[in-house]
Amino acid sequence: MAFKKIVFIVNPHSGNGATGREWPRIQTAAKAQLGTTLTSCLTSGPGDATRMAKSHLLGGADVIVCVGGDGTLNEVVNGFMDENGPIRKDALLGFIPNGTGCDFVKTVPIPRDLEKSLDTLRNGNPRLIDLGRLRYRNHQDAPSTRYFHNITSFGLGGEVDARVNRTTKAFGPFISFIWSTLIAILSYGKKTIRLKVDNHYDEEIKIWNVAVANGQYHGGGMRVAPGAVIDDGLFHITVIGDISLTGVFRHLPKLYNGKINKIKEVSCLTGKKVEAFSQEPVLLDVDGEQPGILPITIDIIPSALWVIMKHPSSKGHHVCN
Repeated sequence: MAFKKIVFIVNPHSGNGATGREWPRIQTAAKAQLGTTLTSCLTSGPGDATRMAKSHLLGGADVIVCVGGDGTLNEVVNGFMDENGPIRKDALLGFIPNGTGCDFVKTVPIPRDLEKSLDTLRNGNPRLIDLGRLRYRNHQDAPSTRYFHNITSFGLGGEVDARVNRTTKAFGPFISFIWSTLIAILSYGKKTIRLKVDNHYDEEIKIWNVAVANGQYHGGGMRVAPGAVIDDGLFHITVIGDISLTGVFRHLPKLYNGKINKIKEVSCLTGKKVEAFSQEPVLLDVDGEQPGILPITIDIIPSALWVIMKHPSSKGHHVCN
């Protein structure tokens, strides 16, 4: 696959600083593998990746490659979009996973191995994926719009994000997320929300967490939406309802082994638009970041973004049941 202008956007802080330490090796390998002139941009803080991606796309880049984790990838994805949709429908997104979670590549065929991920960039197949568009209020209580490629959740997931992002990730993604999850379960508690999905579901319910999924995994390997498909034009919504505290701990392994739908208090829905409200403060989790709180409105943007993957996989409409 020949590229005219390829730009690497690198988060040196991702993976607890591992990406910054490994970037010289990654850059050398990328130049050798791709055989083209590379432009590289290193981020220094939140929002940089979005601004860099948008600037280079408007400047004529035909491929943006994200080097980092799911949070950095989310920022780059947002650089491809504005309030109304894609700013460049012909541009491609590549991904070299190198972060704490990297849950998205558990759903899509993008290798974590450096040589294989570079080979995917060179020989892979662009595939259109859906995105979710989220309208919410940020921590300054200002109305905000953000896109997500993987999963937005609210409830316990937002609390876990807040804890993960303010603690060390030196012990790796699984330990970081499971430890934060255990602490959050003990200190957070259930919330009462009103949840609406399209015109077929409208209920006030007590929940631990609701995941609105495009991909299947989040939180360092939790398979919360085993039926989710990235290009079926639907969200797969997993509602973890009014489970007792002992029940939460008893069922915790099912969050990782894809059997979450076997829990009696878990409901699974599909839809194109999700709305949620609460009288209580309920934190958001957007691709591993914690940008704000309920209320939210989420709608699906079908076939929104070209992503370079190893092999295309079959489409399908799956329902968690």
